[in-house]
Amino acid sequence: MTRRQEQLQAFDRLLTIMDELREQCPWDKKQTMETLRHLTIEEVYELGDAILEKDLEEVKKELGDVLLHIVFYSRIGSETNSFDIADVCHSICDKLIERHPHIYGDVKVENEEDVKRNWEQIKLKEKGKISVLQGVPKSLPAMVKANRIQDKVAGVGFDWEHPEQVYEKVEEELNELKIEVANGNTDNMESELGDVLFSIINYARFLKINPENALERTNKKFIKRFQYLEAKSREINKSLSEMSLSEMDVFWEEAKKV
Repeated sequence: MTRRQEQLQAFDRLLTIMDELREQCPWDKKQTMETLRHLTIEEVYELGDAILEKDLEEVKKELGDVLLHIVFYSRIGSETNSFDIADVCHSICDKLIERHPHIYGDVKVENEEDVKRNWEQIKLKEKGKISVLQGVPKSLPAMVKANRIQDKVAGVGFDWEHPEQVYEKVEEELNELKIEVANGNTDNMESELGDVLFSIINYARFLKINPENALERTNKKFIKRFQYLEAKSREINKSLSEMSLSEMDVFWEEAKKV
């Protein structure tokens, strides 16, 4: 048996188990697309955590959970003759072929940017879309949404030419925020802070750094250092609220070396 045959056999096994669960398990029989939605979002975040931790064994398990959800939605769709897993697979295959004319057609590309530009132009032609931003999900977290917005408009040529220009924009937005902080207008401060964050996310894109990954890396670093500080405070039988900032700073600096 070839590896591809083993893969197809494994997928067939999953489909069979899904059918059995949907027909026999009280919990699985009750589920709808709506009840699964928040669970799916949770599973994707767990996959994201495993990827950031570079835990490949956990990535494998979380991919299985996400795949189960895809199969589950497809099974539910088949019960109303709306679609099944074959339709889902054919749909993405057709989309990939259509959006890669440099592979499956006669379009020539020079680099990754050409591919992204073609991708966005093809998407605009689909389903009569009038805006390149129509494909950005409304429920995305704000930072992820900002990154996707910038990616999409860059795909049709609306972009800066050099990273230095973007950094200058960051400085400009910071200065505007500073002015509004001095004025004390909360609404204007919020607006300008949003501009600062948006420009920093854009700068990250030019540096080819995912801002979500970068921030999560800092989150994890902060948590590790703060928990070290907490552990040290317990060792000296002193609560953090009883310690001065200078005392805490000693342990904080130690934490950086751990």
